[in-house]
Amino acid sequence: MSTFQVKLPSLGDDAGDKATVTFFFRGVGEEIKKGDDFVEMFTEKTAFTVPSPVAGKILSIEVGENDVVKVGDVLAVIDVPD
Repeated sequence: MSTFQVKLPSLGDDAGDKATVTFFFRGVGEEIKKGDDFVEMFTEKTAFTVPSPVAGKILSIEVGENDVVKVGDVLAVIDVPD
């Protein structure tokens, strides 16, 4: 097994470099598939969902609801089967 860090992706030129965590669709210990909705976030201009970039088991969630995070910050760690 290996781990994968889920990071806040680029928000685009108009959105800036920060977003606020609204809520997580899954919690620690739960399985998730690649492409499943993982976390909902919002910026000053829009709300959006970050899908899981990999399939696996969620090992940790590194940020909390209502936390403001920057592009590249780690949101969670997923255990990925080899």
